[in-house]
Amino acid sequence: MLTAERKRYILEELGRHGKVLAHELSESLGVSEDTIRRDLRDLAADGLLQRVHGGALPSAPASAPYAARVQQAPQAKLAIARAAAQLVRSGQVVLLDGGTTNLQVAQHLPPDLHATVITHSPPIAVALAEHPRIEVVLLGGRLYKDAQVAVGAATVEELRSVRADVYMLGVSSLHPEVGISTQDLEEAHVKRAMIMSAGEVVALASAEKLGTAAPYIVAPLTEITHLVTDTSVPDETLAPYRDLGITVIQA
Repeated sequence: MLTAERKRYILEELGRHGKVLAHELSESLGVSEDTIRRDLRDLAADGLLQRVHGGALPSAPASAPYAARVQQAPQAKLAIARAAAQLVRSGQVVLLDGGTTNLQVAQHLPPDLHATVITHSPPIAVALAEHPRIEVVLLGGRLYKDAQVAVGAATVEELRSVRADVYMLGVSSLHPEVGISTQDLEEAHVKRAMIMSAGEVVALASAEKLGTAAPYIVAPLTEITHLVTDTSVPDETLAPYRDLGITVIQA
């Protein structure tokens, strides 16, 4: 089998099963595990999968610039954001992550809601500036321009003094085995600090982010209390999340 044919087979198996194991591919294709590892390395370099110990998982969706992401899947984001906004109660302290879906959450918080929102996202802080009853706390740090959020040691340090009721987690990738992962190391540190600072963690993830992995691990799935996703996700995809005791909301 030619190299191109092997790689095509690997991607087909990944699409069918949601993961591939190097030793199983080696047996199926009749080649050494070293050969399979080289194929996986090449496919990962092309952004077609995410290597993990012993094999590979689907990679996180390619991250477009922030301005472009605002225009992507507007109906799905709107539905997820509206459902997430309904989970916020008056009197709560809310950690609001960055991302375009959380921007929609900010825009759909009820006008009579009394709450404090802590965020490291300047666009979200601006969106809430005109809300009549929400106190906005903007965390500082270095601006990670791709995501329009503050990151770094200063951001993490500020979060150590926060005890929020709920954290709206913007998701790059969720996977039952890998957990929560993201594309940027410093952003992973901030997300982890936000999780540790909140009583409940609500993950907002559209269908294409489920069952995928990114390079930097944030936390295991057991840190999530709620998952808000769209109605297109089949029950078999959501079963591992429900098995962990996560409340799944499809909007």
